[in-house]
Amino acid sequence: MNLENLHLLFFKNYEDAQLAFSPHINCFIGDNGSGKTNLLDAIHYLSLTKSAFTQADVQSIRQGEEFFVVRGRFEDRPDGAPAEMIQCSLRAGQKKSVTHDKQAYERVSDHIGRYPVVLISPYDTDLIRQGSEERRKHFDSLMSQLDHAYLELLIRYTQLLKQRNALLKLAADRQAGYDRDYLLTIDEQLAPLGEQLVQHRQEFLVGFEPLFQRHYAQLADGQEQVTLTYKSELPGADFGKLLRLQERRDLTLQRTTTGPHRDDFTFLMDEKPVKGYGSQGQQKSFVIALKLAQFELLAERQHQKPLLLLDDIFDRLDEKRITRLMQLVANHTFGQIFLTDTHLERTDRVLAELSEDIRRFRVEAGTVTRL
Repeated sequence: MNLENLHLLFFKNYEDAQLAFSPHINCFIGDNGSGKTNLLDAIHYLSLTKSAFTQADVQSIRQGEEFFVVRGRFEDRPDGAPAEMIQCSLRAGQKKSVTHDKQAYERVSDHIGRYPVVLISPYDTDLIRQGSEERRKHFDSLMSQLDHAYLELLIRYTQLLKQRNALLKLAADRQAGYDRDYLLTIDEQLAPLGEQLVQHRQEFLVGFEPLFQRHYAQLADGQEQVTLTYKSELPGADFGKLLRLQERRDLTLQRTTTGPHRDDFTFLMDEKPVKGYGSQGQQKSFVIALKLAQFELLAERQHQKPLLLLDDIFDRLDEKRITRLMQLVANHTFGQIFLTDTHLERTDRVLAELSEDIRRFRVEAGTVTRL
């Protein structure tokens, strides 16, 4: 699967940009703040219908404008289908639109998983340093690309959770009171969904962890043992009963305090938290191994190699890790690659031994020209 071209209109710092890509390696070269990462984010939008870096879609509209459009043409689908045009657009104050060959999806979620993507960026170590929400979002996103049934399950659970939390907040107004029967009805629906989410996550890690450990060993050459564990209150417990036991506390705090939306994925090195035990280099190897295992699993399950987005990795990784990554590129492990860098000379030096078709673009203050 390749992204043949990209057209941006009023997206972030771009007024109007059109690019035609190599099916192999594409390099965006420019100073920090010029808009290199925004190009990767536009590709991320086409694949996952959302930004990799901002929470609100409206933040992707160019300052002073009222809408944005991101359009791209995908070719070489594994099922032999003809090239497909994908467009994501948003007008301020309106609902986001995602179309496939000019036909709108009935539900945006139907698009997820059709065009897999993996992003490796300097912010990946936030998975280690930040709280459990970052790790849940990461694994939920990966599992949603792999399994549409999991995505549907997650959507239904999240919708019911929002209803429950809204009812708990309403109960804070003691004069208005609240409908406890309605709360119990929500709990009856929420409980089996939560238990299924936990089961899916447990089963996923069984297959994912060995891939991750292998990639870490290849990257790090270390003797340390790395492991991933899933931390949840639910295995072996009755989620419905837990919700009832926590009801008074939930009413006080006005939110649901137990369930898979509170769970965590813990990262360990020699049975100690990577956050406090691992060196900076070990932490970088840890998160890159996570992403490489993600790539391998998506390629295997989706029967197509994901787009690989590499954001400023030459500036953040040491020579040993860059060499290992380029060995994978040389061995045709990956498909189409998009990377950013601030120095053309460094990019050319790193890629010098590769025989693939390499296309270079100069990015300057929201304008792109081919080199």
